[in-house]
Amino acid sequence: MLNYALLFLVIAILAGILGFWAVAGTAALIAKILFVVFLVIFIVALVTGRRRGL
Repeated sequence: MLNYALLFLVIAILAGILGFWAVAGTAALIAKILFVVFLVIFIVALVTGRRRGL
């Protein structure tokens, strides 16, 4: 999932450089959403993983 977030970030940067502002904005939004989802899943995995060890 983090790979997809980074991919959309690169697409957003390239689209912004080339002047495709609508594509850049959409790709950046998707990258932000995927990154937040990744963080939430990562934190949940950390919390549940530690509870199992106790």
